[in-house]
Amino acid sequence: MPALLIDALIDTLKDCLRLLPFLFLTYLFMEYLEHKTQKKTVSMLRHAGPLGPLIGSVLGAFPQCGFSAAAAGFYATGVISCGTLIAVFLSTSDEMLPIFLSALAEHSLSLSAILKIIGIKILLAFLFGCLIDAVLHLLLKKRDPAAHENIHAVCEKEHCHCENGILRSALHHTANILFFLFVIIFLLNAAVALIGEDRISSFVADTGVLSVFLTPLIGLIPNCAASVVITQLFLEGMIDFSAMMGGLLTGSGVGLLVLFRQSGSLKRNLCITCVMYLIGASVGIIMHALAFSPV
Repeated sequence: MPALLIDALIDTLKDCLRLLPFLFLTYLFMEYLEHKTQKKTVSMLRHAGPLGPLIGSVLGAFPQCGFSAAAAGFYATGVISCGTLIAVFLSTSDEMLPIFLSALAEHSLSLSAILKIIGIKILLAFLFGCLIDAVLHLLLKKRDPAAHENIHAVCEKEHCHCENGILRSALHHTANILFFLFVIIFLLNAAVALIGEDRISSFVADTGVLSVFLTPLIGLIPNCAASVVITQLFLEGMIDFSAMMGGLLTGSGVGLLVLFRQSGSLKRNLCITCVMYLIGASVGIIMHALAFSPV
């Protein structure tokens, strides 16, 4: 096996190991909601109003993409709203923070600048999450778009035999989704390794002002290489703040993979993906037009 593919395999194993605790705790929590709590509890989480996007935007800001994977699972089973899901996705930046912190050590970026960037992402995620929930509330006349499938339906589809206990059922769900993620992430890692991050970076840098349209598209790639490339390009001065922000807003890590695997509606999932891109590109265009940059 070529060395590049071995490296891709190692990176995939590392990614999956980082996701494992998030996925297991997510399914354990959902099983607990299904078997041990009243429907009132699930309804309260589902209709949390602005608190949902607020909590989601803050949790998503933590490094890595575990919370985006968890949020996709919660949305697929109707626990959280679409706005909360979008808020988590928008605030997730995968490898952005570790790379920024390394730049801090090299004195090329200040701590206040990093905090401003994270704060802007949280604020935008919260505002867009609330806006999406409000629009869907008006369009669907109080019918929650997330309430299309519950954990029991997911159990039946995956034959997990939850009557044997929530722990065994959670392990079954985790194993199923982890296998799916392993295959897809490995293929993506292999593709990036074969193409080369340098080539991807050069291609984006050469697009100039059009990068505000391209970086949000790259951000949608469910792989940590997307956030690495976008963040590194910004630190090297090859793209401006607006292009970086647009790309990092759409960079939800493996969240989209989990969404497409767990949520049964392809049309709804594609709509969410398109909304993510439109938000990232729109924010990039507006920031570029205003020459906005807090760093």
